[in-house]
Amino acid sequence: MATFLRSTLILWLALALYVVSFCQGDVGDIVTQDFFNAILSGADGSCAGQNFYTYNDFINAANAFSGFGTTGTSDDNKRELAAFFANVAHETGSLRYIEEISKSDYCDSTNTQYPCATGKQYYGRGPIQLTWNYNYGAAGNYVGFDGLNNPDIVAQDDSISWKTAVWFWMLDSNCHSAITSGQGFGATIQAINSGECNGGNTAAVTSRVNYYNNYCGQFGVDPGSDVSR
Repeated sequence: MATFLRSTLILWLALALYVVSFCQGDVGDIVTQDFFNAILSGADGSCAGQNFYTYNDFINAANAFSGFGTTGTSDDNKRELAAFFANVAHETGSLRYIEEISKSDYCDSTNTQYPCATGKQYYGRGPIQLTWNYNYGAAGNYVGFDGLNNPDIVAQDDSISWKTAVWFWMLDSNCHSAITSGQGFGATIQAINSGECNGGNTAAVTSRVNYYNNYCGQFGVDPGSDVSR
């Protein structure tokens, strides 16, 4: 009898886990091709991003990082993905740009773990505008490219580009934990560009918040509290 009860319990637990996983859905259920295309439609043919950023590469990058857009409740998932794309839209001009307009070396010479390569610049590239040698080095190690000697690949390979963005969101900042733990959208702004917060660049903060509120509306979820900084 004990063996039968134990087997039955294990079966019910397995079924419960399956149901939770099934109900949770995936990123593509929220970020649809139409949603992605609507953002991309703001970039005309002359914009570099128009022929670079693709929905499939985003989905592949999203699926490569466990928990991205799938942590917590359905509302948590929607807020996280709205927050991610709000910051992406602001950083790239709604996917118009691949590279930062005002380029600089962004070399932290004091960082000995990820030393700058001669002649290389680590300015913003990709959906989240990956910046600084230490971020390129760490992202390259995780994703699988030579970030220090070939930072340009983030602006040349869309698959790598999206993966660096999700990597930063999930592992190199507290963006994921902040938005899924109820700290609010403002915490993601703080993590990505703290210099904008507390009056540092009100227009930039407002831009990010407007995108976030818009995307939350499209996903049918309340933006929650603490949306600004």
